[in-house]
Formats: sequence, C-alpha cells, structure tokens
Amino acid sequence: MRIAAATTQGGLEDRVSPIFGRCPTLTLVEVENREIVSHEVIENPYVSAMGGAGIQAAQLVISKGAQAILAGAFGPNASNVFSQGGVQTVPAQGRVKEKVLEFAAGRLTPVPGPTAATFTGRGRGTGRGMGMGRGLGWAGMPGSPTPALEDLETWTEQLRDLSQTLDELSQRIEKLEGRLK
Repeated sequence: MRIAAATTQGGLEDRVSPIFGRCPTLTLVEVENREIVSHEVIENPYVSAMGGAGIQAAQLVISKGAQAILAGAFGPNASNVFSQGGVQTVPAQGRVKEKVLEFAAGRLTPVPGPTAATFTGRGRGTGRGMGMGRGLGWAGMPGSPTPALEDLETWTEQLRDLSQTLDELSQRIEKLEGRLK
C-alpha cells in the first residue's frame, strides 16, 4: 500500500504538515505487511499557486498511486478530488513514520469529507469572511461540524507539533533571507 503524507521538509522523521494543499513536500511511503519498505520525498510544485493548490496537489498524490493521504487538515476541494480518486483522507499529527504505521495497523480513521473550511490556506482579504463580523466563523455556519472535545494529552501533542513546525518554518525563513542578502 502506498501512503502519502503532507510534510514540511520530507522524510519519515519529519512531522505531518498541519495543512495539505500548500505543504512544501509530500512523503510517499510504501508499506507491506504493516512495515515500511521504502519512501520517496517529492516537492509540492503547487505550494505557491495563486489558487487551486489543494486540487492540484491532490491530483499529484493520485497520480503517484497513493491509496491514502495523511495531513492535519483537508479543504473541501482537495477532499472532493481525493474522494473521486478513491484516496482515503486521514487527519493526523505527529511524526510521519509513526502515523503511517498507525494507519497501516488500523489505528487511524479516514474521514469522508473536508476537515477545514474553504479558503483556509491563503486568503486574499477580499471577502467579508465566514462570520460576517458576528463572531460566528466556521462553527457558526448551519450544518457545520461541531468540534470534538479532546483531552489534555492531545492538546499537548498538538502544541509540541505546532511549536516544532514554527521552529522549522523560522529556520527556513532565516535561510531564505540569507540567500536574498
């Protein structure tokens, strides 16, 4: 089974990216008998796309033969493409290797639809927003999903993951700023 993971730098020791469409890299992992036999890291050429990054990145994952994709969140467009392509979307946070093995063992559950609101990637500030100034946001929309209550351990793990992602992004920014000088 081929499992893809949205990643920031790529590889089995990287963390699963909290976003899908604009993740910098994708790690493709080949799993047989619940063991990792190989992996490959590819750049996401759509990370800076003006629009449709999730759709195009989803098509790339499908073209690489993945049967499942791990990421922190999936927007509605990418989720729809994956659904039509027969790829399972699996919300996950943590190290790629651990999460791939958890999914292969049946301990992570795919979701049937989006886990993020429309346009959560790079909004251009041209709309009034989902809450329309009334503090409602995504959760206030009719038919929107109700957030599940999570325990302290989950929140602590998410905080660690986000802190590491922030550190990694800060390092990348410093590296890029060094190149521009």
